[in-house]
Amino acid sequence: MPGDSSDDTTTSAQSKEATSTEDPAKTETPAPKEMKAVVLTGFGGLKMVKIQTKPQPTAGEGQVLIRVKACGVNFLDLVLRQGVIDNPPKTPVIMGYECAGVIEAIGEKVEGINVGDNVIALSEGQCWAEFASVPVKYVYKMPEGMSFHDAAAIAMNYLTAYILLFDIGNLRAGQSVLAHGIAGGVGQAIIQLSKTVENVTLYGTASAHKHESLKDKVTHVYDHSLDYTQEIRKISPEGVDIVMDCLCGDDTNKGISLLKPMGRYILFGTSSVVTGETKSFFSFAKSWWQVDKISPLKLYDDNKFLAGFQLRQLLFRDNQHAYIQSQMEKLFKLYTDGVIKPVIDQVACFEDIAEAMQRLHDRKNIGKIILDPTVEPKGKSQAAEEVKAPSETSATTVAKSEEDTGAEPPDTGSDESKEAKPEEPAEKTEEAAENAE
Repeated sequence: MPGDSSDDTTTSAQSKEATSTEDPAKTETPAPKEMKAVVLTGFGGLKMVKIQTKPQPTAGEGQVLIRVKACGVNFLDLVLRQGVIDNPPKTPVIMGYECAGVIEAIGEKVEGINVGDNVIALSEGQCWAEFASVPVKYVYKMPEGMSFHDAAAIAMNYLTAYILLFDIGNLRAGQSVLAHGIAGGVGQAIIQLSKTVENVTLYGTASAHKHESLKDKVTHVYDHSLDYTQEIRKISPEGVDIVMDCLCGDDTNKGISLLKPMGRYILFGTSSVVTGETKSFFSFAKSWWQVDKISPLKLYDDNKFLAGFQLRQLLFRDNQHAYIQSQMEKLFKLYTDGVIKPVIDQVACFEDIAEAMQRLHDRKNIGKIILDPTVEPKGKSQAAEEVKAPSETSATTVAKSEEDTGAEPPDTGSDESKEAKPEEPAEKTEEAAENAE
C-alpha cells in the first residue's frame, strides 16, 4: 500500500543485523598462547624463583622461536639469582642462559635456519621456558645423532673448557694443567678435551666424596680444603703450565704461585663469592681482598701470564658471535667423532628447579644438571614418600624419559604462579663453602 513502509523497515533491520554480524571489529580475538616458565621474581634466595604462566614469545626480525626440549643449569644462574652478576636484568625475568630444542618459527631476515631444525641456543636469559625467542646469531644447528640433553650440556661448559685449554692456555703435548671444580660441568669437559693432547698431566680439586668417580679420569685429584699446592709440588717441584681457576679469592694467589716459567693462569669464575643462599657482601669483599695486587713488572720478571675469560661478556657484550660459531663447529665434530660426551648429573623438571639449584650450590653434582620442560612433576603421593632435605639428596627429580611422563601432576588449583617447590635449604656445609664444582 502507498505509505506502508513495513517492508522497507524489515529489510533495513535485516541489513543492519547482517552488517553487525560481519563487523570485523566485533570479531573475537583469539586468546594469546601461554607457556610455563621459570621466573626470577626478585634477587635473593630460592623463594624468589617461581614457576609462572607467561605469554608465548614470537620470532621477531632476526630471531627464531624455539620449542625448548632441554636447558642447562649453570653456576651463573645462582649468581644471577643472588643479584651479584654484573649488569643484572630487571626482575621479574625468565631465567636460563642455554637451551636446546626445535625451531617452531622464524622471523624476517633469518637465513640458514629452518622450521623443524634441532638447535642449541645461548641467550641472555629467557631459556628456562617451554618456548624461547632468540637472535639467530646465537643459535647453532645440532649435528645428527646429538640428543637434546647432550646439546644443553655442551654449549656453555664445553665452549668454556675448549677456549680455556686451547685458545688461551695453548695446551701442548707433555704439559700439565690444574683445574678447580674438576667434577662439575666445565671440569668434566676439561677432562675429556685434555685427552685430545698427548701426555697431559691433569691435576684437579674436588670434594672428597667425588674422588672415587674421578680416579680413572684425572691424573691427580685433591680435596680443595687441604693444602693442594704442597701436594702438587711434591710431584712437580716446578709447578704446572696452566691453572684454570673458577674460585678466585685466595686460590688466585695459590694458582699464580704454582705456575712454571711461561705458565698461564686463567680466571673464569668467582664462585667463592657464593657461600650462602643469598648475597653476602662480606663473602664478596673477602674474595676480592684476598687477591694479592699483581705488578706487571713481577710478571715480567717471572715470565708468567695472567688471563681472564667470561663467555657472557664475549658473546653478548663484545659481540664475538662469529668466533663462538667457529668454536661450536669444532665441538660438534669432536662429538660426532665420539671424542667428547657430556656427563649428565641429573635431569629435573621445572618444578624441581630449587632443588637442582641447591644441589649445584652445595657442589654435589658430578657433571651437568639439566632441566627438561617435557618432564612431568612427581605426583603428590610419590613426592611425599621421596621428599628429603636438599642437603641429603641430589635434588631427586630425576627425569623420566620423554616417552615415560605418566606421573600425575600435582594439583595447582587456579594459581598462575607457584613457588619452585623447594624445601627449606639445609645449612651450608663447610664443603659447600670450599669446593666449587
